[in-house]
Amino acid sequence: MPTAALPRRSRFLIEDHGLIGSTATGALVRNDGTITWACLPRFDSPAVFAALLGTEEHGFWRLGPATDGEPTAADRRRYRDDTMSLEHEWDTPTGSVRVTDFMPLGTRTPRIIRSVEGLSGTVAMTSKFRARPGYGAHAPLYTRTSRGATARLCATVHPDSYWLDGPHHVLTRAGARCDFTVTAGERIAFTLTWSPSSHPVPDLRSPRSARTRTEVSWHEWASRCAYQGPYREAVVRSALVLNSLCHPGGGIVAAPTTSLPEQIGGERNWDYRYVWLRDSALTITTLARLGHTEEAEAWRDWLLAVLGPDVSTFQILYGLHGEHHLPEGELGHLPGYENSRPVRVGNGAAGQLQLDVAGEIADALLAAEDAGLLPSRDADAMLRALARWTEDHWQEPDEGIWEVRGPRRHFVHSKVMAWAAIDRVITLLRRRPTTTADELAHWEKLRNRIHADVCERGYDPERNTFTQYYGGRELDASLLLIPQVGFLPPDDKRVIGTIEAIQRELSTEDGFVLRYPTHDESGNNVDGLSGHEGAFLACSFWLADDLAMIGRLQEARELFDRLLALRNDLGLLAEEWDPRLGRQVGNFPQAFSHLALVDTALRLAACGGGARLPAQRAVPAGAPPEREQGTLTVAGVRQRGC
Repeated sequence: MPTAALPRRSRFLIEDHGLIGSTATGALVRNDGTITWACLPRFDSPAVFAALLGTEEHGFWRLGPATDGEPTAADRRRYRDDTMSLEHEWDTPTGSVRVTDFMPLGTRTPRIIRSVEGLSGTVAMTSKFRARPGYGAHAPLYTRTSRGATARLCATVHPDSYWLDGPHHVLTRAGARCDFTVTAGERIAFTLTWSPSSHPVPDLRSPRSARTRTEVSWHEWASRCAYQGPYREAVVRSALVLNSLCHPGGGIVAAPTTSLPEQIGGERNWDYRYVWLRDSALTITTLARLGHTEEAEAWRDWLLAVLGPDVSTFQILYGLHGEHHLPEGELGHLPGYENSRPVRVGNGAAGQLQLDVAGEIADALLAAEDAGLLPSRDADAMLRALARWTEDHWQEPDEGIWEVRGPRRHFVHSKVMAWAAIDRVITLLRRRPTTTADELAHWEKLRNRIHADVCERGYDPERNTFTQYYGGRELDASLLLIPQVGFLPPDDKRVIGTIEAIQRELSTEDGFVLRYPTHDESGNNVDGLSGHEGAFLACSFWLADDLAMIGRLQEARELFDRLLALRNDLGLLAEEWDPRLGRQVGNFPQAFSHLALVDTALRLAACGGGARLPAQRAVPAGAPPEREQGTLTVAGVRQRGC
């Protein structure tokens, strides 16, 4: 990678943030007590606080000790046990104070609640509130009402209103401000509530009871995690992040943010607040392996409603409520995180062809059924339709898993996942008493045909490695999934050769993995975009998986430990790691990174012991696995090589 002048470093990094959420939406809270990003009422709604992608002029809400200058980072922060309630604590010359931020679960009206608690002495506090709906573009109309002893401030830009309840805020040119003190043992609460501007004033409920109900719900959910092993803290935190991205309607967003850059100052900035069928399927597969089936059932229902009985025109991503039209546009008024432009909303990848998606969907439905989700006749019909779609399209070039904006190619990973789609459909159909021998024979013939095609056209015998696409020489980290999905056993020399080639050619000095070469040997970009990107964290976890599968367990554990060390102090990961700057980049927190973390922890436990995990029968080297209903899979569909 050529050297270049490093961009000016922001005072606050992406990983300085924590996530709070209600599963309907979320907000990012910086370590100085500032909410810099919040979209209400949905993940994909226009942000009311967008300072993350601009400046304070674009909306923020800061709550912390009063200062004459810049706000100071908290002395301590943490999630409250296995919840998404986030605590910040400051020690000041006059006393200590704690601020707890959370979003109540199970409410029709999304709320952000911020509770201030005096720990010792007396602390002067400040709440600075600047609502800027429309991603920071609009100045709201402020009005004031009162309800008993509570002051209510309302910021309105039709069709949305944002109600701020709590101590009295004084209107300023920049928004609103409240200066107050808190003494030891005293508690003061602030609540921000979204409602349509045409609706009556929303009810104000007890913040304390809302917190109790919400934290009990999070605790109960986390307690059902099936994994009991040495990495349990990391696994449970990642699982909570994944659950936070599971919308109550069944859709699952890839991340709660847009346009956090994959290269600081570059153009690789994308909106991830939508439902990628691949990412959501992988999330469901991971949660199912942990024993969580409620999300799988909701996702399956969402999928059936969105795709319908005819999948011939399905997209690779949708809006949270199944919206098909997601035009990609740019927000020119926002300068971007550390001047990383453009800031995008919508995503043009919705129009791409990605052949692998059917494979991830089929694998997720199989994993959910293995975890105990009851079969569905409608889901079986959809699977058959996906198999027919795969049969019709698997020989076509596509944009691939990484959604390149260059030419379509015959990507090897896409073909492997087309094989996986048929393989999983066969496994499920074998369980159905109505399946005929002729139907199984048809799909088995297709599965064998795809397998032979990939082995012939996607493998370079001179270098002993699979390649990114047919006829090419480049590598791709998605090839690491070949043994994990069961396409070939891990002890196959072609698999080992591919793993070692990726280690040589796609790894950073720290051993983390790039997705693919963004430029050719002449320096020309190969994916339709300028600049470079960091190491892709999910791919780095995949390498640890593969190393464990081929018996290099110590090396796998060392890589996994290095990856865990990249998490911020709250256990959160973005999409990528910039090895030059030594910081996280990309949208944050990222489902792909966290699900890969969980999968690798399960893989290491299965390969190296030390954890209570469900048993799985051995599978002959040449055949797809037969699984008993109710058996959990562990970090992949096969245990070969462990």
